[in-house]
Amino acid sequence: MADTAAEPLIAGGPDIPRDDDFEEGVDVDEGALVKPGRFIWVLTFCAGVSGLLFGYDTGVISSTLVSVKSDLSSRLLTTLDKSLITSATSFFALLVSPLTGVLADALGRKTIILSADILFVVGALWQAWTSSVWGMVAGRSVVGAAVGSASFVVPLYIGELSPGPWRGRMVTIASLFITGGQVVAYVVGWLFSTKVHGWRWIVGLGALPALVQFSLLFLMPETPRYLARSGQRERARRVLIKVYERCEGVDADRLVDSVLRRVEREIMEEEYATRGRVIGPAKQGWAAKIERVQESFTQLVSIGGNRRALIIACMLQGAQQLCGFVSSPVPRYCGATATIPGIFDPCTLQQLRNSDTNRPQNSLMYFSATIFSLVGFHSPTLASLSIALTNFLFTLVAFYYIDRIGRRRILLLSIPVMVLGLLLCSVAFNFLDVPMESNSLRGRDEGSMVWPLMILVAMVIYVAGYAIGLGNVPWQQSELFPLSVRSLGSSLATAMNWGSNTLVGLTFLPMMQFFTPMGTFALYALVCVGAWVSVKRIYPETAGLGLEDVGRF
Repeated sequence: MADTAAEPLIAGGPDIPRDDDFEEGVDVDEGALVKPGRFIWVLTFCAGVSGLLFGYDTGVISSTLVSVKSDLSSRLLTTLDKSLITSATSFFALLVSPLTGVLADALGRKTIILSADILFVVGALWQAWTSSVWGMVAGRSVVGAAVGSASFVVPLYIGELSPGPWRGRMVTIASLFITGGQVVAYVVGWLFSTKVHGWRWIVGLGALPALVQFSLLFLMPETPRYLARSGQRERARRVLIKVYERCEGVDADRLVDSVLRRVEREIMEEEYATRGRVIGPAKQGWAAKIERVQESFTQLVSIGGNRRALIIACMLQGAQQLCGFVSSPVPRYCGATATIPGIFDPCTLQQLRNSDTNRPQNSLMYFSATIFSLVGFHSPTLASLSIALTNFLFTLVAFYYIDRIGRRRILLLSIPVMVLGLLLCSVAFNFLDVPMESNSLRGRDEGSMVWPLMILVAMVIYVAGYAIGLGNVPWQQSELFPLSVRSLGSSLATAMNWGSNTLVGLTFLPMMQFFTPMGTFALYALVCVGAWVSVKRIYPETAGLGLEDVGRF
């Protein structure tokens, strides 16, 4: 069977408009850009603050709950309390992401970022001031709504503003902010967790970055694609001029006119494909916005190319979580010892079943604290930062290469690295006894350090491969969709991410018991192999293409 990754992503309809339906002019290729201007860097970093908030708010809950003691409802937290508090964030993120996808088309991308900032502030202060368990659940729910909004709209906003040759790197900056936010959350939790009522500072400080971004937001424009679709051509042109005016290697005025022509052509093509007649962009008011929402749903499911884009985006987002690397805020406890989300857990399976615990957030990191101890690293801080910094540093590698070698190729190269890490982990567990009653892993050959060291190496290999590829490429999802369904398609793919996240969290412990650790990690490796085959078969290369050109390749 032929490789379908080369097929056009968007299938043309029977009544595609002719070239003479558009303003005359010669298209200018963005590929001539030498480097982006200062304006787009500033916009990217301003929008990236939402990623910092995402990472921080999903990372602080571990140290928060271990410090809260009896401050909530005048009693110690039960297992049910902790489950409700920790699951509220991911549950509301799952619920809100599709809704905000619709709202981003009706109200604009900038408005959704502003709304997320308000929710981040309200959620942080709500948690800091509450005195009850249900108040904390409500605060975490508000934060979840903010996370669900920010997780899809920030890559969308950055993608619609960025020049094609640099779009991948700009979107990857949001991932850098997320990983950075998780490191900050760990440090803040470590500093305040031993202080009286320190947990209130831990959660309350999450309001500060949101307030900073809220103040900067008024200097940020709406995306030119959204403005053009809303019939605000001149405003769109002014934004594009700022984006390209200091970019080296191009005539900014000609490039802006070329981009606008391509945007308008795409809008007209999509309307022709759906209705067979042109609907002018001058239509205004809430009636027009509601009608556009209905049209977006119709176009997303009825046009073959749009369905294919949705399948690809959902496949990548699902694979990002189903490979065993879960990014939801689910803390774990072992007696009085807190663990940091996505970093380590010193508890054994039996302790997790019988003690005051929640499900592990990241399956591969499950035994890492014990392994670090076995090989001579007794500091949980060192263990945590080692894995977190591996993730951050290899995200920088993704930033450097994602536009140079392409999204498709970087996945085809990095997913086998993840498979190698998972298989090494699986093999090593086959030579380790995992006792159900103690706090340690034992090699079958007493005193042997080979297999614990192999798991350490496997963890680093796996996290490095993940950070380079699946940790970042799925968030390039907005470029797969044409403008008319971009927001809705991106939000549904993000909902797939949160849904898969929840599924892995629910199934990891039963899988560890039923399949054994060796079988569980082998199964995650099989998921990665399936993702690699899917990428090879259906994922087109989009690096360097303008947003309006992606669907033609």
